[in-house]
Amino acid sequence: MIGAFLNCAVCNLPIGTRVKLWADTFGGDLYSTVTKYSGSLLLQKEYKDVEPRLGIEEVDGLALVRKFSEDMETMLRRKVEAIQNLVEAAEEADLNHEFNESLVFDYYNSILINEKDKNGNYVEMGAAFVLEANAHFSNLRVNTTRSTVQLPTNVYNKGPDILNGVYMSEALNPVFVENFQRDPTLTWQYFGSSAGFFRIFPGIKWTPDENGVIAFDCRNRGWYIQAATSPKDVVILVDMSGSMKGLQMAIAKHTISTILDTLGENDFVNIIAYNDYIHYIEPCFKGILVQANRDNREHFKQLVDELMVKGTGVVSRALTEAFRVLKQFREAKQGSLCNQAIMLISDGAVDDYEPVFEKYNWPDRKVRVFTYLIGREVTFADRMRWIACSNKGYYTQISTLADAQENVMEYLHVLSRPMVINRDRDVTWTEAYMGSKPFTSSAQSPALLTTVAMPVFSKKNETRSHGILLGVVGSDVTLRELMKLAPRYKLGVHGYAFLNSNNGYILSHPDLRPLYREGKKVRPRPNYNSVDLSEVEWEDHAETLRTAMINGETGSVSMDVKVPLDTGKRVLSLTHDYFFTDISDTPFSLGVVLSQGHGEYILLGNTSVEEGLHDLLHPDLRLASDWSYCVTDTDADHRKLSQLEAMVHFLSGEDVDLECDKELVQEVLFDAAVTAPLEAYWTALALNLSEESEHVVDMAFLGTRAGLLRSSLFVGSEKVSDRKFLTPEDEASIFTMDRFPLWYRRAAEQPAGSFVFSLRPAEEPGSPGKPVAVTASTAIAVTMDKKTAIAAALQYMMLISQLLSPKEGHMHKPSVICLSLESVWKAQDSNSALLHGVTGAEQAGCPVLPQTLAFSVVLTSSWATTETTQSQKPGRL
Repeated sequence: MIGAFLNCAVCNLPIGTRVKLWADTFGGDLYSTVTKYSGSLLLQKEYKDVEPRLGIEEVDGLALVRKFSEDMETMLRRKVEAIQNLVEAAEEADLNHEFNESLVFDYYNSILINEKDKNGNYVEMGAAFVLEANAHFSNLRVNTTRSTVQLPTNVYNKGPDILNGVYMSEALNPVFVENFQRDPTLTWQYFGSSAGFFRIFPGIKWTPDENGVIAFDCRNRGWYIQAATSPKDVVILVDMSGSMKGLQMAIAKHTISTILDTLGENDFVNIIAYNDYIHYIEPCFKGILVQANRDNREHFKQLVDELMVKGTGVVSRALTEAFRVLKQFREAKQGSLCNQAIMLISDGAVDDYEPVFEKYNWPDRKVRVFTYLIGREVTFADRMRWIACSNKGYYTQISTLADAQENVMEYLHVLSRPMVINRDRDVTWTEAYMGSKPFTSSAQSPALLTTVAMPVFSKKNETRSHGILLGVVGSDVTLRELMKLAPRYKLGVHGYAFLNSNNGYILSHPDLRPLYREGKKVRPRPNYNSVDLSEVEWEDHAETLRTAMINGETGSVSMDVKVPLDTGKRVLSLTHDYFFTDISDTPFSLGVVLSQGHGEYILLGNTSVEEGLHDLLHPDLRLASDWSYCVTDTDADHRKLSQLEAMVHFLSGEDVDLECDKELVQEVLFDAAVTAPLEAYWTALALNLSEESEHVVDMAFLGTRAGLLRSSLFVGSEKVSDRKFLTPEDEASIFTMDRFPLWYRRAAEQPAGSFVFSLRPAEEPGSPGKPVAVTASTAIAVTMDKKTAIAAALQYMMLISQLLSPKEGHMHKPSVICLSLESVWKAQDSNSALLHGVTGAEQAGCPVLPQTLAFSVVLTSSWATTETTQSQKPGRL
């Protein structure tokens, strides 16, 4: 077609005219093809025909964020009620238990269960324990009728404290089960004992690492530390004098690292090294305390490893500096605004330190001093003990690397005593963190969690004044499940919801990418749980949004934003409205983002169940697998159902116990009915293509704002040019909890009736990045009463070779191009990505132009623009 009129008969026309003529023909022919095979005109007509059954409502962003927040509050309150039940049961069990030094008791040890000796007999504490795969727990093998007990390798599993604690905590088993029956959305429930054992429900088998070691110690976990103590300001003083060389220095460094591991996001810290003089190990932090987030803790650990010993230790100067910094923060009302402590790590104190305490800490003793005597030498033990005891602290000696873990943990018990004595029992919610083995399946990526935890105290009268902490109970909440309460379909094409804490850190956000791929393994990023809101919502230059959400306010703000798409290859300029409010009784705030324009409206349709259900059963119809149309996770029978199957059961009345989102189900029914004619249309096209032996298009597909997908193959599945497309492997092309598909989002921003073109790279390892397919997508918009909403988007895919094929009736490169020998023919997608390049026109007998010329066709709609470059100077024809 194009080649028929672009021949040497028009060679005498000006070059600009020839290029324009070719581009206009190419654009018009291409537009006819994409509208034909996508079915866009048909679908637009179908929506026009059902306008009487349509409505467009404006979204009230504040009402929406409040509704989501209330739903989340209700869900999280049930988790709090569950752990409160565990607290009451644990404290009552301890009150009724009398410590027995010689207690003998067998329990289900999570490492030893189902283990047998060489004679085939179960080992001690390794009795038969039924384990079954459970989809609710990541398909791990668990026992939902009993808990198991885990201990780290360095804790003796038959010590008197352990046996008595395990025996007492057996009373938690029925409470675990009752909690789970009452709230089937509960995940792991557990009790972490101050003695070191960890009781977990459902019961699970624990596997040692490759060295046969169980390193997991519940007392090191963030949820335990945050629940067991109040926030604290800590200055660590480490002796760097010459006597600390060798093993003692190694023990001191390990002790500092262990202390850092006990700190969390609500704590503040600094480290001062001293010998003849004092110096902050990080000069940038001189004279201040910094938040003990993951980044700062890891930075301190690296600096500690580089410390070198020399000189004589003068502790009085270091203590003076530590008291000065703590007083400065206390009076300025900065830092944690709670506990303050100094950790003194040394092999002995020899100078005159008592005047320092008299001047800075007595008689109020606002700062506790904890002392760690390093090494086996006991000459200075009395002095180190006196320093601790005179300042409401705790003294311990650490002789080996293995001693550090247990001895460091003692300071937590001291700091928790006032809380225990005063019965101050706050509910603690952690920052987001990644689930670890054995709580995650190797077949699944680790999930982001938050944990709700509460301390467990001894209520015995004889020990009440001592403030004994028995341990901490907790339960995990998967943030993915929590965010399902902000359903995607209510937020529009570009909208989203996000969560952050009162520290300003993100818990959940579409742009939070906590994992990265290293070869075949997926690993968490080093700072994944300390990403600040300002790092993802970077247009918030004045931090208006961040400040309001940290303070738990309710309100809204608008911002012009640049939204990156396709891993940063493209950018959309949008105006977003941010709506935010707090989630009551938690440290979290919820934000909802709606895009101005079509994002402010939601399309509502109405159809009968009979009509919609009939069209819903088409074999080529799918639903967004990540979206929650029906609750299928709370019942074993329901877990076997796909979302589509569950919806059909719900609509047909087969299962009265199923809970479904009625509004979303109604929209799916309407979409199924109004888009049903596309199936017949595509089928007829495919049959005609087959008869004519043509191969113009690979596939066509449709997505609606309710997550409904229809697709039609025009070739055999083995011939599809990009088989990853519309599969979970290509996440950007499907509906997810966080985003609409990339092609849908790009189409929504194009003028009505126009198409946006993209390239699909090759799958083959030998040609990475080489484009093999072209996709064209367009949005179906509905306008009523001057309100416009996006109803759906259509896309079709073809091979590049099909686009440029010289077959009659299709888009193809001209057989004769009257340009110079060095000319390059190019077509580009709307991101200026090269589609194709050829050289040579001289063979056709056309005159050679004196200058090199290159041109491109930008495929954006039914028309095309041409760009020309002469002698490297850009111009437009």
